[in-house]
Amino acid sequence: MSEDKGVTDNDVTIPAQGKGAAGQGVLNKEAAPGEVLLKVSGLQKHFPIRSGLLKRQTGSVKAVDGIDFDVRSGETLGVVGESGCGKSTMGRLITRLLEPTGGSVEFEGRDITHLGVRGMRPMRRDVQMIFQDPYSSLNPRHTVGGIISAPFKLQGVKPEGGIRKEVQRLLEVVGLNPEHYNRYPHEFSGGQRQRIGIARALALNPKLVVADEPVSALDVSIQAQVVNLLDDLQQELGLTYVIIAHDLSVIRHVSDRIAVMYLGKIVELADRKSLYSAPMHPYTTALMSAVPVPDPKRRGVKSERILLKGDVPSPISPPSGCRFHTRCWKATEVCKTQEPVLVELKPGQRVACHHPENAPDQAPGEAILPEARESIEVVTIGEGAEPSEPVAPVASEPAETEPAAATAESAAPAESAATAESAATAEAADGKGGASRGDAPEEPQESTDK
Repeated sequence: MSEDKGVTDNDVTIPAQGKGAAGQGVLNKEAAPGEVLLKVSGLQKHFPIRSGLLKRQTGSVKAVDGIDFDVRSGETLGVVGESGCGKSTMGRLITRLLEPTGGSVEFEGRDITHLGVRGMRPMRRDVQMIFQDPYSSLNPRHTVGGIISAPFKLQGVKPEGGIRKEVQRLLEVVGLNPEHYNRYPHEFSGGQRQRIGIARALALNPKLVVADEPVSALDVSIQAQVVNLLDDLQQELGLTYVIIAHDLSVIRHVSDRIAVMYLGKIVELADRKSLYSAPMHPYTTALMSAVPVPDPKRRGVKSERILLKGDVPSPISPPSGCRFHTRCWKATEVCKTQEPVLVELKPGQRVACHHPENAPDQAPGEAILPEARESIEVVTIGEGAEPSEPVAPVASEPAETEPAAATAESAAPAESAATAESAATAEAADGKGGASRGDAPEEPQESTDK
């Protein structure tokens, strides 16, 4: 068959996988659930900044600056944080799409930090990535069959039954029609393209899948379909996920443990229940306060949202000590001078903070900095905002009449100057202007209503 071209007799043959119920088609029988599959220690990535005629290095962007975590077989680790905190860079580092500046990455006990292209080729079968943009991650000149079959040809793997049959099976697994084998990426919607990317990542039966913002470019309804698909595939195929996302609701739905990143550092790492019920790091607390709770029973319940003022500091010259102290309402002098270490304060919950929430203070006796109290704004949502709602329209009416009144008042002296009449005549003109001012506000209000 033409799709098997380039596969020799010495190539590896893998058995075809069924798409039956749970318990069938489990691909990763070697890794026992709960065992450490991936271990990251002190991982760093500094991008050099070069300038001048000789392109000498004048600085570096510290995208990832010393992170430690592990991923156990069969679990899902979620990674959240603001844009620019280093989440996507971290995902590319652990898949070895980028060369680390420092630290180590171990996969199944083997150090893969500095493996070359030849050394990483066998590892690519076990570590795959789902990219963020489904539009740019697929080659528009290749058909869907060619895109999904590329891993087989590059790795020299010959599926049982042939490549075409296996690709059509993968299309069916991710919810696409097998007849779409010869179609091109532009003929699919965004959600369908992301499914094609998932099928390509699953082609070689990987043990670890890194999903970089897999649903951020999709509509809400399509997001739910892709998230449920990833969940079903994990149960059927025994996959291990590292999912990077902005949406805290998506992360809560799919993750077993969650890592919160800020400016190249992991500031909190905990299981899902502990993180959402009792976050320790102030940054995590601020993130959780912004998550809407879709519960009708909580309608009208008073709640507070923490708004962080200012922008995230530049990763070129991050703040000394704790990197969050410039936006933290609990910052003290020790936060400016000493960098906190990621330590376990509760079983299964680690935090890097001198003054954590919902935990004993790690640096008691320190006075809060004066500027720390002005770093946030607390907005009350719920019962506190209800009484002000009927008052708002009344308060807005004078604001609309003032410009009209000012216009009428300025028009009155102009009329009096033009006619050069006496002061009594001017007062009479002011009285007429006042009457006109009483009617003036209704015209803009009517046009606004229209």
